[in-house]
Amino acid sequence: MISFIMTAFQEGGIFMYAILVFGIMTTGLIIERYRALYKNLKEPEATARQMFLNHIASGNMLEGEKFAKSMGENSMIGKVAAVGFSIRAQGGSEEELQARMDEALTAEISKVDKRTGFLAMFGNVATLLGLLGTISGMIHSFAAVANANPADRATMLSKGISEAMNCTAFGLLVAIPALVAYAFLQNRTDQIVGKVTSMTTEIYHDLLFL
Repeated sequence: MISFIMTAFQEGGIFMYAILVFGIMTTGLIIERYRALYKNLKEPEATARQMFLNHIASGNMLEGEKFAKSMGENSMIGKVAAVGFSIRAQGGSEEELQARMDEALTAEISKVDKRTGFLAMFGNVATLLGLLGTISGMIHSFAAVANANPADRATMLSKGISEAMNCTAFGLLVAIPALVAYAFLQNRTDQIVGKVTSMTTEIYHDLLFL
């Protein structure tokens, strides 16, 4: 199987190397995004909201800030809530509270969503590189056949078509996993952003009105 893949790769022409580069980048990005969105990102505990409310109700904003920070560096809502408690502890205005919490939320969302979109681009580029390799192979094939002996035309034509089809196949082998991974990871990103945005709004209202 490996020898077949190597042979097909060598027969695919120069565009196969470009597809290979995008394949390696795609694999690395999928692993990095999976770890970032599923392994490293810390989901808030079910009791977090109640703990926030307890600190707000008691008026102890510094303890609320300390609790939010204790949720860890990988907790998006912990970082945003810590900013809100800090502003309220300093007697900040409603406008300052909203602006600073929005700023913190935007920064956290950008960290989550910063590289996922590249997977769609990698998938599209791999497909186009495969198509470009296909066109190049067909051009070489017909150009060679036009100047070849009748006895050699069939062999040269089949070689050119083989180069063209191998490029198409390898381009799709890179593009399909990239696009599938993009769909799953983008869905995960949207869920995280929606959840954190909703919780941020709740905490903002709690800080403002309780």
